[in-house]
Amino acid sequence: MAREIAEIPAVAAPLCAGDSEAARIGRGLARRRFPFAVICGRGSSSHAGIHLRYLIETRLGLAVSAAAPSVVTGYGRPPQVEGALFVVISQSGRSPDLVAATRAAREGGALTLAIVNDPGSPAAEAADLVLPIGAGPERAVAATKTVVTSLVAGAALVASWAEDGALAAGLAALPARLDRALGLDWSAWSTDLAAATAAFVTGRGHGLGPVREIALKLAETLRLPALGYSAAELRHGPRAALSPRTPVLALRQADRLSAGIDCLVRDLRGAGVPVQACGGPLGSLPWPGDGHPACDPILMLVPAYRAIEAEARRRGFDPDSPPGLAKVTETL
Repeated sequence: MAREIAEIPAVAAPLCAGDSEAARIGRGLARRRFPFAVICGRGSSSHAGIHLRYLIETRLGLAVSAAAPSVVTGYGRPPQVEGALFVVISQSGRSPDLVAATRAAREGGALTLAIVNDPGSPAAEAADLVLPIGAGPERAVAATKTVVTSLVAGAALVASWAEDGALAAGLAALPARLDRALGLDWSAWSTDLAAATAAFVTGRGHGLGPVREIALKLAETLRLPALGYSAAELRHGPRAALSPRTPVLALRQADRLSAGIDCLVRDLRGAGVPVQACGGPLGSLPWPGDGHPACDPILMLVPAYRAIEAEARRRGFDPDSPPGLAKVTETL
């Protein structure tokens, strides 16, 4: 896991270039019109899908739905997706439910796109278009470099599709920033986790996918119950579960939603809840300064992954092989 985290800047760099396959596919999408888009993925890939959803909806104004593969595999009722864009995101591209959902979407008249690490996988073969993330072999069960490259691929796709020069510039700067992120020490957060009964991760907008991804990594690698919530949702029912024994990690990108995250951090700290924040005036964790607000939450994954991997080893756990889990999860 540690070795694969260290590979992130190098494997992400080709996707950030303006002449990448993601940019080429994005230019092709710009010549078409879609009534809506559907994104399909499980686990970490679904978190990349959340990030992609925010990019599509904020940059293109296109409504995006999350696919439920069991509607196809369990209930036998393929949704009506004629004319839509259907995006499947999968590291292995081998889960039968994702493959079946992709085939059903293609047969139903959607343009299907597979964002995958294995361009020869069944999910890629089922799709009209294939966007390889090029992360190379990933051995640790807890995915890291394939998650980051999936997010970067989605951002590069939308930058080209929407002709968003600012996002393209943010991506161009991302490899160097990812390299700097490898040196960020978030051990203050992992120290908070030492006595935790559960952990929470929060953010909003472009940060929500990474928020849920970090919560998943806490659960699978540290075996710690963890939940990722929107900062808006955390103020509702989940707020009652917060206490001095449930530390919070807050991710804050510099955009229109930042003030709400700052307010939540301030309120929780005032109530005695331990909160570590990344970014902004209330930030308590090392941070190289703000870049593009859609790219910075991707960057935040790197020090979070490193802190989780180190904390797992400190606890005597094997971060590469959590109990009961396999690298490829096949579901129907």
